Amino acid sequence: MKNVNIKEDYLAKRQLKRGSAGWILLAGLGVSYVISGDFAGWNFGIAQAGWGGFAIAAGLMAIMYFCLVLSLAEMSASIPAAGGGYSFARQVMGPAGGYLTGLAILIEYALAPAAIVIFIGSAVEALTGFNGPLVYALFYIVFISIHLIGAGEALKTMMVISALAIFAIIATAVALIGNFDSTKLFDIAVSAEASGASEFLPFGWYGVWAALPFGMWLFLAVEGVPLAAEEAKNPEKDVPKGIIAAMIFLLFSAVLVVFLLAGVAGADAIGKSSVPLVDALNINGNTTLATTVNVLGLAGLVASFFSIIYGYSRLVFALSRAGYLPQFLSLTSKKKTPTWALIVPGILGFLASLTGEGDLMLAMAVVGATISYALMSLSHILLRVKNPDMPRPYKTPGGIITSSIAFVLSLVALTGVYAFDPRAFNYTIILYVIGALYFFLYSKNHLVAKTADEEFAMLEKAESDLVHELG
Repeated sequence: MKNVNIKEDYLAKRQLKRGSAGWILLAGLGVSYVISGDFAGWNFGIAQAGWGGFAIAAGLMAIMYFCLVLSLAEMSASIPAAGGGYSFARQVMGPAGGYLTGLAILIEYALAPAAIVIFIGSAVEALTGFNGPLVYALFYIVFISIHLIGAGEALKTMMVISALAIFAIIATAVALIGNFDSTKLFDIAVSAEASGASEFLPFGWYGVWAALPFGMWLFLAVEGVPLAAEEAKNPEKDVPKGIIAAMIFLLFSAVLVVFLLAGVAGADAIGKSSVPLVDALNINGNTTLATTVNVLGLAGLVASFFSIIYGYSRLVFALSRAGYLPQFLSLTSKKKTPTWALIVPGILGFLASLTGEGDLMLAMAVVGATISYALMSLSHILLRVKNPDMPRPYKTPGGIITSSIAFVLSLVALTGVYAFDPRAFNYTIILYVIGALYFFLYSKNHLVAKTADEEFAMLEKAESDLVHELG
């Protein structure tokens, strides 16, 4: 493995805008990554496992994400770089470990917007009658363009869109809570063929296993907050506070939708619904609010679509700047936004959206996510063992016990995708192997720096040189 010779102005052309985001904007970013998951998708887990089985699956995934978030909070405070999980893994597992972690996150973040834009197309069709490739292209073009204007502007736009989606969830909860009936949670017929089946687990324990990916949909992508580390005002404090605050809110919103919708409309109806909030409100007689929430549901989808574009661009930027991906992808504009890291994955995502198979791409995104969670949790464990004296402005409660729980549950969740959709599992593994071959056959010999310490030292020097020029 060797590092390439780079020109003196290499890093000067690859600078993000510092100080664009405080912890509140970062918390908003974390919520907006995920908020579309509250509107649809998670509820199909009820069809797989019944309400009780899904509640167990969602609870396990909530524990996994909370443990992962606490682990990421520590690592992001110690290693505040735009690569997020890639940067953490590279620090302790070398270039190969860093790349394989980054590749898994990239699969998740490249496929999730493609899936979401298909769902956006369905929502637009319900409202206007238009759908298809032109709608997908329009949303990609508009929201990538907003990102190109600047990070601060993009994050503020995202906060407004997310606020509309949050309003829809809170308004739905207020409207439904008075008619909650716990008996409706268990209105799915018990399967005579399922092992361990009961009223609480109508499809037995296998259903719980197959429902794990849907439990993830309530929290999927919150781990992307550290990707904004280089644009935070005070990353050592802002990123941990932002990601933990986002996770706490997402736990609250998950409890609201999982309990209230099925407890008003019935588990059987919600498990089959493509718009569970809307259907629950209509069943409850809140037809006017249902229409409003149907419109605001589009805001939830747009919020996640918009913010995940931000996430993939920062990851591609970091991987490219370090030489893992073609170096032109990390060039930044006068606005300090990574132009090609926004555009190229957007084109690839648009092409993927043309399949129209949103459910397949979501399942594939979950496979990439669970692989990355295992590797990020392992990074936390290894950093604690190998670098016990590393400065840690924030320390994970429970230490490696916490990250070990996340590690084990992420592997269990990975197998859950296979239980639900073997095709998605197999396709993603093939994609992952192809990406790994690119590294081992080519890019490992074109890295900008041999070690993480060398890369971070170069970044610090480039930043100090920039400050000196501006000062």
